[in-house]
Amino acid sequence: MRTILRILVLCLGMGTLGVGQAHADLTYAPDTTPDGVSFILVKGSFSYNDELGEFSRLVRTHNASIVTFDSVGGNVAKAMELGRLIRSLGLATFQFRTQECASACSLAFMGGVFRYAEAGSIGVHKSSFRNSNLLSAEEAVSQVQELTAEVMIYMSEMGVDPSLLKLSLKYDSDDIRYLSRSEMEQYRVVTTDMTEVAHAPAEPAPAGTAPQAVPEPPSRLQAFPPAPPPPSSQIARGAREGQPTTPVARTGRVRHPKGRAPMKVAADGKAADVGILRNGTPLTILGDRDRWYRVRVGNITGYMHHTWVYVDQFESGPFDHRHVQIKSFDNLYDALTFAETSSLQVDVYLATNAWYAVTLRGTFEESRAKELLRILKGNKAIPSDSFVTYSNTYVRKVCCN
Repeated sequence: MRTILRILVLCLGMGTLGVGQAHADLTYAPDTTPDGVSFILVKGSFSYNDELGEFSRLVRTHNASIVTFDSVGGNVAKAMELGRLIRSLGLATFQFRTQECASACSLAFMGGVFRYAEAGSIGVHKSSFRNSNLLSAEEAVSQVQELTAEVMIYMSEMGVDPSLLKLSLKYDSDDIRYLSRSEMEQYRVVTTDMTEVAHAPAEPAPAGTAPQAVPEPPSRLQAFPPAPPPPSSQIARGAREGQPTTPVARTGRVRHPKGRAPMKVAADGKAADVGILRNGTPLTILGDRDRWYRVRVGNITGYMHHTWVYVDQFESGPFDHRHVQIKSFDNLYDALTFAETSSLQVDVYLATNAWYAVTLRGTFEESRAKELLRILKGNKAIPSDSFVTYSNTYVRKVCCN
C-alpha cells in the first residue's frame, strides 16, 4: 500500500498539497511600468487561507492587465483557484528569470489568457504530501487520486498539455526542473513568443527634441505592451456584420462510428441501400441537398448523409480524431459570447446545418476524448449532454486561437 501511495503522490507532478496550512502567505503588489503598463506582482507561498478578494480588488482599482510571480509554490488547490481567477479577469501572465515561479506557482501562471515566460523561469518537480500521518493509507490514496484528476482537468481547461506531469516525475520534491523554451512551447505552458516585441526598436524622437534620461525600470515588464483582448472578442464584434461562408464540398471519405455506412438510392434515410461502404472509402461529392450529399464511388452514384462523410475541404481535424462537443447555438454571436465566458479552452465551428458547435480546444484520439468527457462530466465542468463526435458536419473553425 505504501508503494501505491508513493506512486499516486508522485503522479501529481508539481507542488505540495499543503494540508494543514492555516495562514495566508501571498502578497499582491500593484505597479506600473514607465510605459504605463499596470501589473500585479504575486509574491510568497500559496496557502489554503490566502485571500484572493484582495487580488481582484487591486486588479480593478489599478486596471491591471498583467500578472507576474515571485513564488516557490505551496498549496496546489489555491494556486489553481488563483489561475482560474486570472483567466476569468482576462489577464495575461508574464514570467522572467529575475524572479521565480516554481512548483504550484506554475499552475497559477497557466491561468493567463496570454502567457509568456523566459526560459528557466518556470519550475516543476514531484509533489510532497504534508501531514500524511494524520490520514489512513486509504484516505491518502483517495485524496491524491481526486487532486490528480483536478490538476489534469485544470491543465486541460487552461490549454496546457497534462503530459507535463510526466516530466516532473523525474525530479524529487527537494529539487526543481526549470523548463526550457522549447519545453514550454511543447507542453503549451506559453501561448506566444513575444521576443520580437520585446526587442522592437523604439520610435525615434521628433526632430529638435532633447534626449531625456530614463530611469532603470523596476522590472522587465516595461518591454511589453498591455495584453490585447482575446481574439474571440475581435471575432464577436464582427459577428453581427456577417456570417462565415461554407466551402464547397467536392471530395471526401466515409467516416461512421460503426465503421461503415450505407449509400442510399435517394436522399432519405428510409430509402433502399445501393451498397455499404467501409470507413475510409474515397468518394466524389456531386451535389448537396437537405443535408444529403449526392456522391459517386467508382461508377456507382447514390446519397449519403452529412454525418457519414468526412469532407476534405472542411476544417474538422484529422480523419481519425474526435471532438468533444459541449454546446451548440443557432447564431454566431451567442456561440462566441459563450466561448468568451467559458472557463474552459474551447473552439467554435460552423456546422453544415448553419448552427455553431462549441467544443473543447483541439481534437483527440477516441480513448482520450472519452476519458476527458468522463472526467469533465463527473466534475460537472461541462453540460451533461456533452458528447464525443467525429465532427463530419464541422465546416470551419471560427474561434478561438
